[in-house]
Amino acid sequence: MLSQLLCLGRHTLTGVLGTSGRLFCDWSADYRMYSSDRIDPQKLFGSVRQALTGRLGAAEPLVTALDDTRLRKSGRKIHGVKYTRDPMGPPFHLNLIRAQRFLQLSMASVADNHMARMIPIDFVHAPCPQKPPPQADAPRVEEFKQRCRQMALPRVAAERLRLLRASMDKEAQSHRPLWSVVDGGFTNRSFLKGLPERTVAVGRIRADAKLYDLPPASPGRMGRHRVYGTRIPTPEQLRQDATIPWIRVEAFATGKIHQFKIKTLAPLRWRAAGKAHDLRLVVIAPLGYRLTQGARLLYRKPAYLICTDPDASLEQILQTYLWRWDIEVNFRDEKTLLGLGQAQVRHQRSVENVPALAVAAYAMLLTSATQAFGPSGKPDALPAPKWRRQDSLRASTQSLLNHLRHELWARAIRFSSFVSQHSPHSKPQKFQPSLAGALFYATG
Repeated sequence: MLSQLLCLGRHTLTGVLGTSGRLFCDWSADYRMYSSDRIDPQKLFGSVRQALTGRLGAAEPLVTALDDTRLRKSGRKIHGVKYTRDPMGPPFHLNLIRAQRFLQLSMASVADNHMARMIPIDFVHAPCPQKPPPQADAPRVEEFKQRCRQMALPRVAAERLRLLRASMDKEAQSHRPLWSVVDGGFTNRSFLKGLPERTVAVGRIRADAKLYDLPPASPGRMGRHRVYGTRIPTPEQLRQDATIPWIRVEAFATGKIHQFKIKTLAPLRWRAAGKAHDLRLVVIAPLGYRLTQGARLLYRKPAYLICTDPDASLEQILQTYLWRWDIEVNFRDEKTLLGLGQAQVRHQRSVENVPALAVAAYAMLLTSATQAFGPSGKPDALPAPKWRRQDSLRASTQSLLNHLRHELWARAIRFSSFVSQHSPHSKPQKFQPSLAGALFYATG
């Protein structure tokens, strides 16, 4: 796991073995470690979650973000590989890629200025079932459809939240509420109806969603009671309704406190959530921005959210939704810096364990940095390059990796300080490559 963080080349198993100095040893045991289930990534993620939970207050909720990602693969015999839609493709053209599908759950580590860093606490393989051939019989086709329903991402996400809620209850955290922020792909019937107890979900909703008021009380009435009342405006109609005023709410985003204009309705019901959840609708007005100073003002798209706790404060709903973006930063760091998906393994257990162990190492790196420097602290062992902004709010993953390399390798190569001192004379010096700079500031 340490070599997974320190590897400078491609993060294959041979690359990790070379980083750990096992180039001339038998490598079969290292491959069997992944394929024989000798490790349990969930126990590693459990230690990360327990360390982060210890920093929370007594009544502070555990805020998580949940999303899926694709790892591109070229082999056709690899377990879980299937043609899927390219999420980075243009909206006007459907691109297909061969990839594996994984589901990640990240926990928010909040600083004093309301800035949060998302740290992974769960990473699980969520493959799509293999489609039967056209000549398959009816029972096999029916089994495929049933597996599709069971392995759908919203259903798998709800199951991971139930496991997380059960782990919290076993660790005497039953009093702590669990919040989960998701995007529009998870805000549906399968996810909302599968939420565990004492769990609040915040997710995006369609602009034309059909919402209903609570039914009027009918005591003494015989027969089945009504679940939905009269129709209320859709989220888009609520945004355009001039009779309902905008409310200004402050929240932290993009490095500073912003004022957001929102409208809200509560309590209400949605057929996708059923009668189990009374919801709160939140409409966020589009924010204005300028590409350059003095350019014309542009606007982003409005956002429509629902929250399964109608009594939750607007500040908390808005802030937790803004924290969700950092899980996208997790995906970028895992793929570009840690080489997630570059390991060339085919066994079913290896396909599941190798990426999970890499993400667990990444989570332990962020957790250790949070404990050593705080959620917004930065290491100071290495001077920042001249082109680096000095007013960054937190340490990047690349700077943490460079700091880790300096701690492990600086004494081995006998470099305590490698800032070049210029000689007083003006005679040009010959260029000498710096080993320390190449190692500690490597971005590969």
